[in-house]
Amino acid sequence: MSPSTAPTSTGTRGETVPTVPPAHPVVDTADVHALLERGRSLSTPVLRAAVDRLATPMDTVAAYHFGWIDAQGRPADGDGGKAVRPALALLSAEAAGAAPEKGVPGAVAVELVHNFSLLHDDLMDGDEQRRHRDTVWKMHGPAQAILVGDALFALANEVLLELGTVEAGRATRRLTTATRKLIDGQAQDISFEHRERVTVQECLEMEGNKTGALLACAVSIGAVLGGADDRTADTLESYGHHLGLAFQAVDDLLGIWGDPEATGKQTWSDLRQRKKSLPVVAALAAGGPASVRLGELLATDVKSNDFENFSEEEFATRAALIEEAGGREWTSQEARRQHAVAVEALDRVDMPERIRAQLVALADFVVVRKR
Repeated sequence: MSPSTAPTSTGTRGETVPTVPPAHPVVDTADVHALLERGRSLSTPVLRAAVDRLATPMDTVAAYHFGWIDAQGRPADGDGGKAVRPALALLSAEAAGAAPEKGVPGAVAVELVHNFSLLHDDLMDGDEQRRHRDTVWKMHGPAQAILVGDALFALANEVLLELGTVEAGRATRRLTTATRKLIDGQAQDISFEHRERVTVQECLEMEGNKTGALLACAVSIGAVLGGADDRTADTLESYGHHLGLAFQAVDDLLGIWGDPEATGKQTWSDLRQRKKSLPVVAALAAGGPASVRLGELLATDVKSNDFENFSEEEFATRAALIEEAGGREWTSQEARRQHAVAVEALDRVDMPERIRAQLVALADFVVVRKR
């Protein structure tokens, strides 16, 4: 593996922020943002109504997590995320020939599961910031983060099952399977932090579970609710699975080299958490002096009781070794490869060309995003 030559751009603090050019380099940004806004505007009222069912104080804690209120309980217009999953759920309904509104319950259910995972992940990872605000466990305590996360998962199933249709039952089965895979991926991710070595294949399996499964569900659940057969839904899931792997590969790059002002996380975020992300495992597998030195340092890190007191220079050294060993470039290439496989899957679904073009544009957006 050659030293990294991944394309970069300069962040607002002077850091380099990785970008990954996709197979289709032209992204209609206005169209993508319109799709994201449509997903947000159609799903948010239903999402808020679901959250309102929660007992006090869980309803307030959830509203804070979603950015609807601030720390003092005042109405807020916080960053609720990019709404990629709702946008995919609505498009998948259209891919099946149904109206986008058919996908709204699926969009809401997937968002509830996604945020269930964020609440728990922030606590398990010790992350104190999300979307430039204190995380729920930091603001309201670990117990509320656990309870609200559990409640959101229960709500996700309610939102689907109360439809009372055969399609709702099929959609719920896909959602629960995706959730189980997501939890498997989180368990794998945590276990990797305490191992000296993780293979690239193990890392891809973990990321396919942790990120790919729910994106795959998002892009099939609307189609199922719209009456699509299993073959169509499975093919759309393939697109979502590989898109999830591309999405996570970019996240892994940003987790080491991202601009904190854009990501809302600390510098070298994934290195601070000892994560065996794709750039790390690819660098360790590469061989060569930088790879060997990185392996020695990370083996020592696993046994260290003083890891939290590392200096910025120590994290910078590890990031530089990952890049020198080729981990950064390999991950950029893997993001491009997974993006291409995702887009190719769309050719196996009979759908309007407009919908296919929008799914391609969303895939391009996911892979070239900078935060």
